[in-house]
Amino acid sequence: MTFTAWIVRETESGAQAALENLDENILEDLDTTVRVTYSGINYKDALALQGRPGVIRKHPLIPGIDLVGEVVESRNPRWSAGDRVVMTGAGFGEEHHGGLSQLATVSGDDLVAVPDAFSAKQAAAIGTAGFTASLSLLALQRAGLTPDRGPVLVTGAGGGVGSVALALLAGSGYEAHAVTGRPDELRDQLTALGASTIISREDLDTGGKPLAKQRWAGAIDAVGGAPLASALACLYQEGVATTCGLAAGPKFAGNVMPFILRGVSLLGIDSVRTPADRRAAAWQLLAEAFAPQRLDGITRTVALADVQHTAEELLAGRGTGRTVVEVPPLGS
Repeated sequence: MTFTAWIVRETESGAQAALENLDENILEDLDTTVRVTYSGINYKDALALQGRPGVIRKHPLIPGIDLVGEVVESRNPRWSAGDRVVMTGAGFGEEHHGGLSQLATVSGDDLVAVPDAFSAKQAAAIGTAGFTASLSLLALQRAGLTPDRGPVLVTGAGGGVGSVALALLAGSGYEAHAVTGRPDELRDQLTALGASTIISREDLDTGGKPLAKQRWAGAIDAVGGAPLASALACLYQEGVATTCGLAAGPKFAGNVMPFILRGVSLLGIDSVRTPADRRAAAWQLLAEAFAPQRLDGITRTVALADVQHTAEELLAGRGTGRTVVEVPPLGS
């Protein structure tokens, strides 16, 4: 059997991605084969498609850290042919062939059933970004952050993680405040997602002060860098924050004062090596607290053949909301 997929190969001029017809023998001998119906374009995918280092750990490799599809066959007792499944993380699209493909083989232990509340396209729009947002809220809740403690800040609110985080917080009874570098442009969008307050990136900036006015009980940070340091400086006593991204830079620009003088906690979110029970819990939270139609207005669909342009836009900082990749059926 042959199938169509994007594949990144090492060349004399560096890593290059191309859309190719491949033989199924290139796929790994994993226990579950999935016909992919949708994938997505995340920041990691964009880096891989543009040949940037830091994501793909072997060549050649099919990129794409998400997939939604139907099981073709499985040796794993959890799955049967025709089951609707979603895959995120677990080295998918980094160490193992990923989802920007008509066909994929995966470990069935890493799959999650698509909740009945979501269509396949909606599950793809949620993808790794929404999964990460859900893991972030679960971490805040495990740390004891309840809605009555006060508002929760979301940095990078116009991006994939931030968009779902706003809607999840609102759907779970929290007061959500959104930070964005484009407050005028995105105000209506972020309000529709559930934000009660829109804050510009400049208004968040504390100018490097280690402690500032206490404004939020918690924070879901999706960008890292200076915005994370400013958010921590503004948390309430015993406030808690999660961090999962580095679009604003990988270096932490803050200091230990919020941790020592206000008892603030900072929790890292790893959406790749997530235990199976926590994967299921994250999707259960999404099914219970997230109205998928909130994403419909900020989700665009692109064809598998057209993902390179989308990757360029994302890396240039022009992407907002979610991008779903529609994968054509096998044989087309």
